[in-house]
Amino acid sequence: MAEAMMKQFYGRRAYVQSAGVKNDMEVDGFSVAVCREVGLEIERHRSRSFEEMQEWGDDLGQFDLIVALSPASQRMALELTRFHHLDVEYWPILDPTGLGETREAKLAAYRQAREQIRARMVARFGPPDPAPSEG
Repeated sequence: MAEAMMKQFYGRRAYVQSAGVKNDMEVDGFSVAVCREVGLEIERHRSRSFEEMQEWGDDLGQFDLIVALSPASQRMALELTRFHHLDVEYWPILDPTGLGETREAKLAAYRQAREQIRARMVARFGPPDPAPSEG
């Protein structure tokens, strides 16, 4: 969700790569639904692990910043700072998985997480770039 939103907001101003502690993070239907509400299509998105990024040749030293959205990813990112000079920021975003009893309650939790991510991005990186004019 965060990678797609970052790309939508800031275009090519920054290179963005989604990574996680594990590589088995499939995008769930609730994330897809709440992102679609704001014009983001993420159903084909897959997160890679930090280890997988290195195995595929990504030089983590090329990145300036890691934004960690969970305590586990923050720990992993801080471990990487032993080998690479990069800044790590922890954004304590609500983890909506498992919240809510009804479909609407679950969607509300995912919307809350989406809006927390959006607010953090705007606070950190400024307002989104204007949409390119069609035409």
